Amino acid sequence: MDDSINVYGEVLQSCSEEPMTGFFRDGCCNTNEQDGGSHTVCVEVTDEFLEYSRFRGNDLSTAMPEFGFPGLQAGDRWCLCAARWLEAQEQDMAPRVFMQRTHIKALDIIPMELLRKFAVDLN
Repeated sequence: MDDSINVYGEVLQSCSEEPMTGFFRDGCCNTNEQDGGSHTVCVEVTDEFLEYSRFRGNDLSTAMPEFGFPGLQAGDRWCLCAARWLEAQEQDMAPRVFMQRTHIKALDIIPMELLRKFAVDLN
């Protein structure tokens, strides 16, 4: 696993343990070379984003108990793929971001200035 560092170069804070999120299902947006989707952006999902994601082929709102996935509801926090967040932003559907809970590797895909515009913990 890569170092647990957020976009500010500080210790990465937990995104969500209820529901449990992260590529490693450790509650944090940790990553490594096996995480092809770069699940590094901690967001607060909205109904609009969940519908957008479902339309794009990734249904995050439907429970899949066989995988231990309860399904997300508006207000839940989730470690989202950086490219999917950027795609949603380009369509005016991006959810707000928790900067201290977003992994520094997200900056490989999303510019810091853009993340700041959507920061829950700044605005």
